[in-house]
Amino acid sequence: MIGLALKKNEIYNAEIVDYTTEGSGVCKIDGMAVFVPSAAVGDIAEIKILKAAKNYAFGKIENIITPSDNRISPDCSVFGKCGGCIFRHIDYKSELDFKQKRVYDTLTRIGGINGDLIGNIIGADNSEHYRNKAQLPVTLDSEGKVRVGFFAPRSHRVISLDDCKLQSKSFDKAVRIFLEWANENHIQPYDEGTHSGILRHLYLRYAEMTDELMVCIVANAKELRKEKQLVQMLAENLVNLRSVVLNTNTEKTNVITGKMCRTLYGEGYITDILCGMKFRISPLSFYQVNRSQAERLYHKAAEFADLKSDETLLDMYCGTGTIGLTMAKRVRNLIGVEIIPQAIEDAKSNAAENNITNAEFICADAAIAAETLKKRNIRPDCIVLDPPRKGCENSLIDTVSEMSPKRIVYVSCDPATLARDVKIFSEKGYFVQKAVPVDLFPRTPHVETVVLMSRKIII
Repeated sequence: MIGLALKKNEIYNAEIVDYTTEGSGVCKIDGMAVFVPSAAVGDIAEIKILKAAKNYAFGKIENIITPSDNRISPDCSVFGKCGGCIFRHIDYKSELDFKQKRVYDTLTRIGGINGDLIGNIIGADNSEHYRNKAQLPVTLDSEGKVRVGFFAPRSHRVISLDDCKLQSKSFDKAVRIFLEWANENHIQPYDEGTHSGILRHLYLRYAEMTDELMVCIVANAKELRKEKQLVQMLAENLVNLRSVVLNTNTEKTNVITGKMCRTLYGEGYITDILCGMKFRISPLSFYQVNRSQAERLYHKAAEFADLKSDETLLDMYCGTGTIGLTMAKRVRNLIGVEIIPQAIEDAKSNAAENNITNAEFICADAAIAAETLKKRNIRPDCIVLDPPRKGCENSLIDTVSEMSPKRIVYVSCDPATLARDVKIFSEKGYFVQKAVPVDLFPRTPHVETVVLMSRKIII
């Protein structure tokens, strides 16, 4: 039987021929697929088997016999240990090739889309220090000192890191000040097992175009001991500090933030500029982590939407209104839908800040809001869908289809759920006209895709 020859701790020579959707290398040994982290397509290596199941196995590289032409030297001391980057060992062009192939294969195989409709991926000019948001778990190191870092892959073990290649450099000093305050005052990290301790996450947000910084402490408490001292230390040392917020999360949960925020300093939000418009960013509101690539994504979405001045645009999963508001001046009416109340308040403020008077925002679950709009006999000409990773609920797809918009622009962060959903839409008479991948998350396996669907084929 295939795979019976593979034994744990045995070493085999093999060539890496592909990647998994998570970015691990794939090789075939005795006909069995073996998944190998930190491998590059084209590597010929000695692979040690770590675990062998019936139809697949996991391994690790013991020695590279012949390196791939695409392999480069990782520039991070914790690459492979931290769960952030996956592709610091291959050149960026090879990473883009992987993401292009992932979107192409998924949409054609699962979605049944003609591959000729899928355009070339829009890569990033800068693959370093692009993230404007960091959510850093707090822990104790081996010496009992408070540290922050990133979770190791598939675990809640925190890997300490002083210099992250993905995060904005604006975060570095804030991290040092937070750790100095926590250690000086012996403020204990949260312990998941005992549900004790205080500090859960250090949550940082940065507005690239305005150089505004937010520091948010996620705590298992409604107030912090010596919180005024922390605010003073941050304010005296960070010239671009605009907001310090305490987010309370006392639940036994893996969800990072709680629902209650208390502003300790500033206005409780920062403001950034995207597509020439000002956007308010609060701790709980969604904002793309890569601003420059988000602009490219939104420009492509607007191009696909092809809006007219007498049309109505419906922006589902609108967050703080970013996508819809960047298109609002092209249409007669904009309606945005979002389930998070704070995000809706930010969307309304963003509309006012940008002198947009033709926008309405509804706080509700997307499927429920779509059904309400249908009962109001609102028939949008174009609907923008930007759902979470799990994709759209079937009830939402049903209601959207019943609204009969001329065009649907679907922005997705997961090719698999996108492919599933466009196939369902095709059964309801909507067909993909074009699709383009956009790399918002360099050095990770994640990729965004924007798709245009229409009832009528565009010639």
